[in-house]
Amino acid sequence: MKLMRVGAVGDEKPALLDDAGKIRDLSSVIGDINGAVLADMSWAAGLDVAALPELPADSRIGPCVGNVGKFVCVGLNYADHAKEAGLPIPQEPILFMKATSAICGPNDDVIIPRDAQKTDWEVELGVVIGKNTAYVSKENALDHVAGYCLINDVSEREFQLEKGGQWVKGKSNDTFGPTGPWLVTRDEMPDASNLAMWLEVDGKRYQNGSTSTMVFDVPTLVSYISNYMSLQPGDIISTGTPPGVGLGQNPQIYLKAGQTMRLGIDGLGQQQQKTVAYIVADKG
Repeated sequence: MKLMRVGAVGDEKPALLDDAGKIRDLSSVIGDINGAVLADMSWAAGLDVAALPELPADSRIGPCVGNVGKFVCVGLNYADHAKEAGLPIPQEPILFMKATSAICGPNDDVIIPRDAQKTDWEVELGVVIGKNTAYVSKENALDHVAGYCLINDVSEREFQLEKGGQWVKGKSNDTFGPTGPWLVTRDEMPDASNLAMWLEVDGKRYQNGSTSTMVFDVPTLVSYISNYMSLQPGDIISTGTPPGVGLGQNPQIYLKAGQTMRLGIDGLGQQQQKTVAYIVADKG
């Protein structure tokens, strides 16, 4: 099942994408696509998809999960990406947090922050948690996964790497977490270990990779993270990016206002964002 949230910012309706590519309104069945709904999927049993109202094909698509509690990210989880960043391959997963206020729709504009110098792109596989999870074994970890989604882990490298402290401040600006277009439930995608992934800027392909080259796979990550914090339904894990980011180019290339990013992962759809400049509000 491909679960979606569509509508204006802050007023999204739960929906699904049917086999014919039509967006179907789920608001008569559930209130939202969020942790509580993902923790108890009994509502989906016997669902008559064809009877659900159809929503306009040009509806704005919101982030595929609402009310996300935690946005946990994994750094340098592709060996080639670690190499292009000039950093060693991690011996254990590198974890950092991305503010949930960074989450936006998959096709919403990405705002270049005020004073930004090195805004970058990162196509990533997102893992959405479906059960309360603490100290889960690697063998049982996938039982705690609700499904998968596409994420652009937008990053401001100067904020991240040159201003001291943790990475979170280079990862958390508003609109730095385009998520969706849909959440593919694990029954439809039982194995996410070999998915092709790519990203383009203004039509030029910079990232071409596969989840098969992750240093730490999804079961390992879910198990590992659950040793350091409990995970709740609706939490998102962003699992790292393959090589080809702007930081790794020679010379380095970074985003500026007026550009277009397109990215995708097999089975998880595509995103497209326009970059726009931060506008200082007139305070009178």
